[in-house]
Amino acid sequence: MLVALFRLLSLVPLPIMHMLGVLLGWLVVAVSPTFRRHMRANMVRAGYQGHWSRAVGEAGKSLTELPFVWFARQARVERHCQVENFEFVQAMLTRGEPVMFLTPHLGCFELTAQMISLRTRITVMYRKPSKSALQPLVEGGRARANLLLAPATLAGVRILARELKKGFAVGILPDQTPHQGEGIWVNYFGAPAYTMTLPVKLQQMTAATLVLTYAERLPYGKGYRVHFVPFGALPDGTLHEQTQAINEAMERLIARCPAQYFWSYNRYKTPPGVEPPDSPPPSEKK
Repeated sequence: MLVALFRLLSLVPLPIMHMLGVLLGWLVVAVSPTFRRHMRANMVRAGYQGHWSRAVGEAGKSLTELPFVWFARQARVERHCQVENFEFVQAMLTRGEPVMFLTPHLGCFELTAQMISLRTRITVMYRKPSKSALQPLVEGGRARANLLLAPATLAGVRILARELKKGFAVGILPDQTPHQGEGIWVNYFGAPAYTMTLPVKLQQMTAATLVLTYAERLPYGKGYRVHFVPFGALPDGTLHEQTQAINEAMERLIARCPAQYFWSYNRYKTPPGVEPPDSPPPSEKK
């Protein structure tokens, strides 16, 4: 039923869906104290509270654009996208060098892997939805030729490592809160956030080149501009310092269009089984 509904909605012009998204964003802010609280607190912490009004509308667009992104014909989606600066990525892939794309929850983050898959094979790590009824919708919408999915499990990590060692590309959302044992506490916009260490460990294991990417929404539903930004080399240092470098890169990327970041995400939560950041080390506990 949901898949059929999304296919039907995918026929609606993108400007209309984005206009409805603005209305949806304000509706959700009005009826959901939790959504409103997380969004406001995160924006204040990062110093972007001045973008509040636009960010509310952009949050709504991130939902209403999904039928178009997931189920519209590929050629139609591609016509709505301007791809910038992919040439340096293509040169690396042509030489058989592995590439790891890091995509924060910025703009239409569901779109970046699709645009990459039109140019090369990519495997993206994803977390299965908590409600099994949503799984056919999410997996059916994301799956494409040349776009493979790897679950956010140990088996999925092995898939990503294998793809990189073969010289293929992978994609990760580095600002997604990991499970216990998969992250460390690192500052993000000035506050401790439990942050995944997977990108650093995969890079050390495979010597993959890190590339930042995001799909910026254009105004009035005109489409998207997909950006590819060199990350450079990870700094020499500890796992904590290298993970911090990735968080700082995410912060710089978000500064390009802060209203389009998914500020309502509870990025600073403490996952089950994880000690809070202010807890003393186990050796210091009584």
